[in-house]
Order: sequence, then C-alpha cells, then structure tokens
Amino acid sequence: MLQTFSRQWARAELACAATLAAAVTALILLNVLTRNLGFALFWVDELAIYAMIWMTLLAASAAVHHKDAVAVTIVTDALPQAIARMLSCLVDAVVFALALLTAWFCWRWFLPLEFARAGFDVETFQGATFNFIYSEATSTLGVRKVWVWSIMWIFAFGLILHGLNNLTTSVDRKEQS
Repeated sequence: MLQTFSRQWARAELACAATLAAAVTALILLNVLTRNLGFALFWVDELAIYAMIWMTLLAASAAVHHKDAVAVTIVTDALPQAIARMLSCLVDAVVFALALLTAWFCWRWFLPLEFARAGFDVETFQGATFNFIYSEATSTLGVRKVWVWSIMWIFAFGLILHGLNNLTTSVDRKEQS
C-alpha cells in the first residue's frame, strides 16, 4: 500500500512540476513580449520565480521516489553485494532522517500550534512569537508569502512518504538476501 501511494504521489508531483515548467516558460515569454512592447508586467518575474521554486521542490521529491538523484557509485560498485545493500539502506535512512528534519523545520518555522493558540489572529501571533510568516506579502503580487512557502509542507510530506517507502523497500530486500 505504501509503495502504491508513493508511486501515485510521485506521479502527481511530476504532473504538477511539468505544468509549472510550462507555466514558467509561458511567463518568461510573456515577460519578454511585454517588455519589448514597452509595458513590463513586473509581477510576472516574481510569479515565474515562485513557480520555478514549486516545480523544483515537487520534482526533487519525485526524484527521491524514483531514486533518480545524481550519485557517485565508484565505492559501492567496488564493494561486495551484501555491504553495498547495507550502504543503500544507510543512504535511505539518511534521506528519511532528512525528510523528518524538513518537517520539523517547517513546524518550527510556521509554528502552527502557536498560531492556533493565538486564535488564528495574525497580529496576536506576531506579538507573541515575533514571527511574521503569516503577514509578509510578496513584493509585486501582493499575496501573503505563507502561501508561497506552503510548498515546504508539501515537499516535506512527499519526502517523508518516498523516504519511508525507499527505506522499507531496502530493508525488505536486505532481509530477503
């Protein structure tokens, strides 16, 4: 079940990342066109940057599922099969630990419990924590940055899901051999 969910989540991440890649291309072309016509739309630059950030994080999470990250295998290729499998399990454990740390950093950054304790009142939350995450607006779009940064929660979830899937798969393979 975990493998199926991880596979479906990765498929959705890649579909969203591909859509965002197309959006980035369209936004850049729009930017070039409007600048050449003499009426630049400054919000287009910012939106293209945010779309690229979302695209990158979604694709990176999917890459963890597919184990498509760049790797130097000169050491593992020279090791006996059993040790190489053990090293693979260790790498998957480190990736899973990184995923958990990413979620923890999001928790510390967004402070959702403190925000709820403040009654979801932004000013009360800011006064208690000196954290302005829920009120800071983007430069040209005027959207609260918390919506842009919410990709970190999605990234953390995908990383945890794919990391756990890879770790359990590696451990199962190690036990079978």
